[in-house]
Amino acid sequence: MYDRRVLMLLGLVAVLAVALLLPAIAPDSATTNIAVFTVMYVGLATAWNIMGGYTGYISLGHAGFFGFGSYALGLLLAKLGVAGGYEPFLFVPVAGVLTAVLAAVVGWFALRTRAATFVIVTIAFMFMLQLLAENLTSLTGGGAGLAFPNPPWRGGFFNIPFYYAMLALALVGLAASWWIRRSKFGLGLLAIRDDEDKALAVGVPAGAFKLTAFVISAALVGMIGGVYGYYVTFIYPQFVVDPLIGISMVLMVFLGGLGTLWGPVLGALILEPAQLWLAYNYGVSRLYLVLYSAVFLLVILFMPRGIIPSASELIARRRARAPATRAGATP
Repeated sequence: MYDRRVLMLLGLVAVLAVALLLPAIAPDSATTNIAVFTVMYVGLATAWNIMGGYTGYISLGHAGFFGFGSYALGLLLAKLGVAGGYEPFLFVPVAGVLTAVLAAVVGWFALRTRAATFVIVTIAFMFMLQLLAENLTSLTGGGAGLAFPNPPWRGGFFNIPFYYAMLALALVGLAASWWIRRSKFGLGLLAIRDDEDKALAVGVPAGAFKLTAFVISAALVGMIGGVYGYYVTFIYPQFVVDPLIGISMVLMVFLGGLGTLWGPVLGALILEPAQLWLAYNYGVSRLYLVLYSAVFLLVILFMPRGIIPSASELIARRRARAPATRAGATP
C-alpha cells in the first residue's frame, strides 16, 4: 500500500503536468481564455489567503492592489516605450515591488485597526484608489482608459503566453504560501489569527508579521494585475479596481478552505469557470452576481470552514468510528 504522502505527491505531479500541457491538450481560444482567468484567480485567491487566511484579517480592498499593479505596469511600459512581445513580462516584478511599497504605506495605517474596522478601512482604500484612477486623467487616462502595447501574437496562440505567465505567478504564490505555513513566521501568523493578544504576550511581533504578510499578499496581487492589464490591452478604473474582483478572491478562499494551502486553489477551480460560463450566457442581466451572493451565503451558513477542512473532519470522524464499529462486531 502506497504511503499517503507518496500518493499526494503523485497527484500533485499529475495536476501540474495537466496544467503545463493544457494549451497543447485544448488549444482552442475559448478554452485557453477560461484557463487564463481560472489560473489568474488561483493566484489571486492564494495571495489573498496569505493575509486573510493566515492572520484572520479579512481585507475586501485587495482589488485596489490588483488595479494599482495593472496601472503601474501600463504606465511603466508607456514611459519606457516598451513594445509588445515577451519584454513586458520582464517588468511585471517591478509592478509587484511598486505595489508592495503602496501596501507597506496602507498597511502601516490599516493594521492599527482590527476586525470590522480593518474591513472598512480596506474597502475605503479601494474606492479612494478607484476615484484617483478616474480623476488623474493626465496620468491614468481616467475614464478614457490606459492602453498597453499590443501583443504581437495572433489566432489561437494569443492566450498561451498569458496563460503561462499567470501559471508562473500562481506557482510562485503557492510556493510562498507553502513556505509560510511551515516557517516560524507562519506559526506567528496563525497565533495572531487564533488570539492576537496572547500572541503578543508570548513575544510574537504581531505588527511586523501582519505588515509583512500584507505586503507579500499585495505584491503578488499587483503582479497578477499587471499581467491582466497586458492581456486585455486596455484598462479602465471601474474594471481593474472592481469590488467584484476582491469579493471573488474572498469567496474562493472561503469555499475551498480559509487558511489552508489548497483551499484557494479548489475554490478558484470551482467558481471561476462557473462565473465565466454564467457571465457569457447571462452577462447582460448580471444574474451571475445573484448566484455569487447565494454561494457566499451558503458557504458561510453551512460550510464556514470551507470544503477541504469540512471534508478532512468528516474523513477523520469516519476513521475514528471504524475501529469502534469493528470492535463492537467482534464476538
